Amino acid sequence: MTMAPVTPADVIAAANRIAPFVRRTPTIRVDPTEMPELPVAVDLKLELFQHTGSFKARGAFNRVLTESVPSAGLITASGGNHGAALAWVARALGHRSQIFVPETSPSMKADRIRSYGADVVLGGARYDDAQAAANERQLVSGALMVHPYDHAATAAGAGTCAYEMEQQLDGIDTVLVATGGGGLMAGTATWFGRRVRVVSVEPETSQCLATALRAGHRVTVPVEGMAIDSLGAKMVGEVPFACAVANGVVGITVPDSAIVAAQQALWRSLRLIVEPGGAAALAALLCGAYGPGVGERIAVIVCGANCDPTSVT
Repeated sequence: MTMAPVTPADVIAAANRIAPFVRRTPTIRVDPTEMPELPVAVDLKLELFQHTGSFKARGAFNRVLTESVPSAGLITASGGNHGAALAWVARALGHRSQIFVPETSPSMKADRIRSYGADVVLGGARYDDAQAAANERQLVSGALMVHPYDHAATAAGAGTCAYEMEQQLDGIDTVLVATGGGGLMAGTATWFGRRVRVVSVEPETSQCLATALRAGHRVTVPVEGMAIDSLGAKMVGEVPFACAVANGVVGITVPDSAIVAAQQALWRSLRLIVEPGGAAALAALLCGAYGPGVGERIAVIVCGANCDPTSVT
């Protein structure tokens, strides 16, 4: 069995470390009488209410708080959510930050990053291009590179969402979680282990984890589709993949049409503005990509809200 690079003890330590800096986000139970598209009642973990509108602040705070930050500050590449979170972290802790974003990142996400005081640099067509540009700059500046998902401390921080959720909900059988590069999935799987089934949900057009699980090793995949800014990694991270294998994560995919339907259902039934990546996990239930068993209690992490509201309403 593959040894996981992150442990539940790491998640607990992260929760204690970041507690002064992050929000405890709520859960709500929704059933088919309120959202007719649902096949069964489901518990939603509303992580879109986290600082900067996504779960990313958890991992970013934990990573930075476990490092010695140089005077050059922090640097990263991001489709938007991680960049905003790292800019928030930098401002809160008194560090400089430079964020490289790809052309695929929505302008509202880049503007949000700037609003937190970061230096935003356009770094190429896709996320991997931005990461390459950030890597080059880091070699010159000496800033601390804070990768969006491929680090044990980042995964442990993301896992505090699951740790918190289990304190709020009893008897969870299955958790559905969206996967881009894999940080949130890794943290969720680390905390629950094999006590709870963890199902990773990716767009059909960008499925780095599902493809890697089928192949038995990390592979490069095409990246397209409406959720590319948050779920658009060409290869699942090394740390997340090890966590997925060690903890028996199941990988499924959904079409873009199902993600749109999930966004619309969340708005229509709950008046929540949810970005495509944040709605992907729920989409698996609504479109039948994940079929619940009799009496199965399912929780879904709604992990991000950073999109143009008019694109949903």
